[in-house]
Amino acid sequence: MGYLFYGSADPIEIPDRLLAHLKVVVATKLRRSESFTLSWRHTEDIPGGRSTIWLQPSIPLRFVFHSESDSLDPALLVSFAQASNSSQGLTIELDMLAEPALAVSDLVAAA
Repeated sequence: MGYLFYGSADPIEIPDRLLAHLKVVVATKLRRSESFTLSWRHTEDIPGGRSTIWLQPSIPLRFVFHSESDSLDPALLVSFAQASNSSQGLTIELDMLAEPALAVSDLVAAA
């Protein structure tokens, strides 16, 4: 498991493979000065239903990985990028990508 540190809030625990894909999309968007929302459903051990953060270039951001990532899935990167451009923003499932054979449609909520 890796961590996404955003601003001064507590880190968000995200599987390394999912975090590697997010890093590419987030870095690309922020490099272009494009802000967007990132949402996720909490795992059962965290109270509440879901969280959303507003990602913008002026807030400190750090990705911490526990292990090296496998190769990135180009279709998943495209799907994440498209979702990040929508009015709903990018929504991820934190328990996804634990199994490498999941379909892209299973990983991103419909926009």
